[in-house]
Amino acid sequence: MFENLSYLALQQYWWIIISILGSVLVFLMFVQGGQMLINRIGKTSIQRTILINAIGRKWDLTFTTLVTFGGAFFASFPLFYSTSFGGAYWVWVIILFSFIIQAVSYEYRTKPNNFLGEKTFNTFLFINGLLATILIGTAVGTFFTGSEFSIDKLRITNIADPVISRWETPYHGLEAAFNIFSLSLGLTIFGLSRVLGLLYFINTIDDDEIVSRSRKQLKLCTIGFLVFFLLFVALLLTREGFAVDPMTKIVSMEKYKYLHNLLQMPLVLIIFLLGVIGVLFGIFVTLLKNSRKGIWYTGTGTILTVFAVFLLAGFNNTAYYPSTFDLQSSLTIQNSSSSQFTLTVMSYVSIMIPFVIAYIWYAWRSINKRQITKEEMELTEHKY
Repeated sequence: MFENLSYLALQQYWWIIISILGSVLVFLMFVQGGQMLINRIGKTSIQRTILINAIGRKWDLTFTTLVTFGGAFFASFPLFYSTSFGGAYWVWVIILFSFIIQAVSYEYRTKPNNFLGEKTFNTFLFINGLLATILIGTAVGTFFTGSEFSIDKLRITNIADPVISRWETPYHGLEAAFNIFSLSLGLTIFGLSRVLGLLYFINTIDDDEIVSRSRKQLKLCTIGFLVFFLLFVALLLTREGFAVDPMTKIVSMEKYKYLHNLLQMPLVLIIFLLGVIGVLFGIFVTLLKNSRKGIWYTGTGTILTVFAVFLLAGFNNTAYYPSTFDLQSSLTIQNSSSSQFTLTVMSYVSIMIPFVIAYIWYAWRSINKRQITKEEMELTEHKY
């Protein structure tokens, strides 16, 4: 089956897989968003325990998806992996560190003889939520802004310095946090994660006070999210992009490149619009219709919107990881992928993905079959 596909078709197939994983990762960041709101929503110790256990049942899914996302990128587009993870390492180190303290916090927060105290671990969870959302967003923002790196495959023959990719700035990825476009995407993910976290609380917790505070907080978080999202979209559709000549493979700058991508790929435009409508509809039914199912509309909309953004970055003859130091070092899905044989073999493995998703869905429904209550948290011995 897959062996009959062309090399380009396999490369596009794996960019779609990467895009799906990235969009699911952003949705699962409702965990990080919820962590940042624990002290704002929970006014008593038992309420904070309820909130932490609500999202604690899903915290490992976010980290697992992040690792899967990174692993899939490494296997399918290794030159991106070596360039970004090897060059912009400070950003990725900080992100991974934030997930380490998250795991430690859930494990030891309520352990006997916890000398750090619950407040310390609650602070760690807040730090994870803040850093993970903003930094992952700014890292993805460099798909559109570019980074300062150079690539020379002949350097592999240099025994003294056999490094293909070289980062040309001493900040090693931290510079993205000072770029208004990348930061706008980071703050968009930050705001969206908080919105998703509140919608998740409303959906899974049976406590009138918590639900009432979550609805009030949702109004404020929605305003902040929309401001950052509209700024991101405006900057995206009006900026120059990194176009690739399909014949010569030469990279050049093109005005309104990403607007052109959106218009020239009508299916992607439809996916993007459906995603935005889904996000807004979930918030609308929660605030105006007192629905508790807004997380499903907004969550689905999030996945569709982020999926469309990834396709804008990589399809339609676009460099998905551009270099501002040397345009011709920019990475495309064609010049940075694994071999055709590797992609073919991995494609057969990818057939298992629907079964994994089905298992996650089954486990999710089993865990969330009943809403979390104060009585459950007071009686159970197994809690975070």
